Amino acid sequence: MKLKHYIFLLLVVTTVQAQKKIQADFIITNAKIYTVNKDFTITQAMAVKDGKILEAGTNSVVQKKFSSAKIINATGKFIYPGFYDAHAHFHSYGLNLQRVDLRGTRSFDEVLAKIVAFQKEKNLDYIQGRGWDQNDWKVKEFPTKAELDKLFPNTPVAITRIDGHALLANSKALQMAGITTKTKVEGGEIEIKNGQLTGIIIDNPMELVYNSIPKPSKATEVKALQEAEKVMFDYGLTTINEAGLERETIELIDSLQQANQLDINVYAMAMASKDNVDYYTQLGIYKTDKLNVRSFKFMGDGALGSRGACLHKSYSDKPKHFGALLSSIKDIRSIAQQIADSEYQMNTHAIGDSTNSVLLKIYKEVLADKPNRRWKIEHAQIMREADFDYFKFGIIPSVQPTHATSDMYWAEERVGKDRIKNAYAYKKILNHAGLIALGTDFPIEEVNPMYTFYAAVTRKDLKNYPEGGFQSENALTREEALKGMTIWAAYSDFEEDEKGSLEPGKWADFTIFETDIMTMDIGAVPYVKPVNTFIKGKQVK
Repeated sequence: MKLKHYIFLLLVVTTVQAQKKIQADFIITNAKIYTVNKDFTITQAMAVKDGKILEAGTNSVVQKKFSSAKIINATGKFIYPGFYDAHAHFHSYGLNLQRVDLRGTRSFDEVLAKIVAFQKEKNLDYIQGRGWDQNDWKVKEFPTKAELDKLFPNTPVAITRIDGHALLANSKALQMAGITTKTKVEGGEIEIKNGQLTGIIIDNPMELVYNSIPKPSKATEVKALQEAEKVMFDYGLTTINEAGLERETIELIDSLQQANQLDINVYAMAMASKDNVDYYTQLGIYKTDKLNVRSFKFMGDGALGSRGACLHKSYSDKPKHFGALLSSIKDIRSIAQQIADSEYQMNTHAIGDSTNSVLLKIYKEVLADKPNRRWKIEHAQIMREADFDYFKFGIIPSVQPTHATSDMYWAEERVGKDRIKNAYAYKKILNHAGLIALGTDFPIEEVNPMYTFYAAVTRKDLKNYPEGGFQSENALTREEALKGMTIWAAYSDFEEDEKGSLEPGKWADFTIFETDIMTMDIGAVPYVKPVNTFIKGKQVK
């Protein structure tokens, strides 16, 4: 009887203990989980319910506290928080999937061949493309429209340079845009040689061309966003900082997310036009579980490759040419003040050292009595020594490591041996700012966040060049690179309490890898991809 009584009591105790366990939707065990919390804790298991993390801890702790009908044995795989891309063009990337891809072309002849083949397949009324870069060609000069005019005399063609700050248009496209040799637009250039248009348009005047292109249908835009999302999830990206959208596109993304037709998290920067700034500052911060609208994208200058970046001193390879600010200092200060008087962030594209000087100074002035605003400098590409200290005042650098390794072959030609020392100086910026957000600027660069990680750590291209790395004193550690793609990027978006690390109460956005990017041979990192991606506890890959 005593034995039966003991067994009965044991069953009762076991049942009560089981009943005390908290039910989870699923539990992951036997993993190596990089939580990226403040202690950078590495643990083994994680319980998830209603899209959020209940706990991340050892196998024994998690299984003792939680139960679930769904146990995922990770069998030693490696888990990281879902990756951020802190500066990208998600909408444009999706639309570019519907256009001719000119990235990687080695000559203008190859560009032309790709356009001809694309048009033969698609038979479009207006041909668009993106990705050419004359710096990758043997003849490192801007092309002209002459060949496009011969090939497509009656079909408009507009092909954008890799950096998005220059385009080549044929005569038909220029005619549709109303561009002649007498057209004047501030903040850029309409190139004229021998009294004739060459077809090259730089920065602000490009809008004349873009505004003349028939807008894509809503169905095309929806397809573009959904196809782009699949690519993001394939690479383990769960949050995209969309660097510059118009209101109608933000509202389209919101409607798709609300209808569960789009799962990706989007931190949307509205383009800082007067209409957008007036509308959103009056609306206030707009936030859902998937969408965060609390910032404006302001264009400070152009790009270094097309010599549109604004420099204090003239370009080393083009005397008396300085690039240009895209707005007057008076107008920049005015819009900065309007944004500072709201809850919104100002995130400014700043490439040249002059642009960085102007914006950093204005930021400090208008935010003097407004702590914790987290305004960003997007790119922070060429800096003056005296300007690094501005990052100590809570201004956040948002940079793209693959820009350094894409531009390193020719950047010194643009700025010379002295200025290049403070170019792409990510470690130096980090030391002043205390954190740094990392992105790609896709479709200018490739989407793959492993390229970002690799470039940040090695300062090399995918061919292992240069030996020792490009200005390797500005390489980040692996831990810094991972933080820049997760918790620091989340902080830059005011999202550090909900995403960016794997901690209780945060969304269960994470990726699972077969290999450990924190310890594996760094040269192999660009070639690994996650086997699974989860967003809010939902497996999307």
